[in-house]
Amino acid sequence: MPRRVEDVRIDDRPSLDTLVDRLKAGGGFSAKDLAVGVDVLASMLADPEMTVFLSFPADLVATGTRGVLATLVREGLVDAILTTCGTLDHDLARAFRPYYHGDWDLDDADLHRRNLYRLGNLVIPQRNYGAIVEEKMQALLSRLWKGGSRAISSRELARAIGGVIPRSARSSILRAAYEKEVPVFVPGITDGAVGSQLWLFWQDHRALSIDLLSDEQALSDLVYGAKRTGAIILGGGISKHHTIWWNQFRDGLDAALYLTTAVEWDGSLSGARPREAVSWGKIKPKARHAAVEGDATLLFPLMVGAALERLHR
Repeated sequence: MPRRVEDVRIDDRPSLDTLVDRLKAGGGFSAKDLAVGVDVLASMLADPEMTVFLSFPADLVATGTRGVLATLVREGLVDAILTTCGTLDHDLARAFRPYYHGDWDLDDADLHRRNLYRLGNLVIPQRNYGAIVEEKMQALLSRLWKGGSRAISSRELARAIGGVIPRSARSSILRAAYEKEVPVFVPGITDGAVGSQLWLFWQDHRALSIDLLSDEQALSDLVYGAKRTGAIILGGGISKHHTIWWNQFRDGLDAALYLTTAVEWDGSLSGARPREAVSWGKIKPKARHAAVEGDATLLFPLMVGAALERLHR
């Protein structure tokens, strides 16, 4: 017999995990997908023998979701991060300067005249982004150069940045990764403010190089050394593809959670669902996986909150 749809009860003020479980019983469209996604997430985080990859784009780091990502690292629940260069930019900048609430419909020409950047419905003063990144990165690169560094990988650079972020910055992803020794891989390292600062420093230090192949070797070691692998993939792009690409060499991920707003009918990697990755050998045919459609800044904090509640219980 098919399972009966249950009405969702909220009059007893349920916990996050209880509410998520009731959403599954309620059988309501995306709500059920979210509940299944929490099941997959919790099972990955609860498996001590699973190497967990966390993949996300930089825009999330400009929002409060940064704190959720940092919590996963501080709790020792992820083993590697794959992201874009802007994550380094925003995490470093926000460790020293604030970002602000704005609105989707602000006058962008007026913002430009006032040296304000708009990122969705956030507003970032130029001095709180480009200027502070330049100040901190040029000082860091000079120190690394004087210490003898001539070739540096993206994970080594991310770790060095994490080391200069104050311990008091508890929501910093890079600081948490530095303290927990979680590698942060940035395959598109030149595509952001930190990348531009590397290029600027290189103008007078031509012996400096970025050793991306060292990153690939480290990813290879992680993948081949894992008993099982799982991936939490927010959004898409290069960080998503790099995560599933490397896992195909071990016959695919054992578990995967996708959270995306992208559509699949345009053939994009960002919109591709887990079942497509199965055809490439990037996710195992019998792997536990889920795709949740929606804004990660809304859904991911709820999902992680419910999963951690379940784990702690």
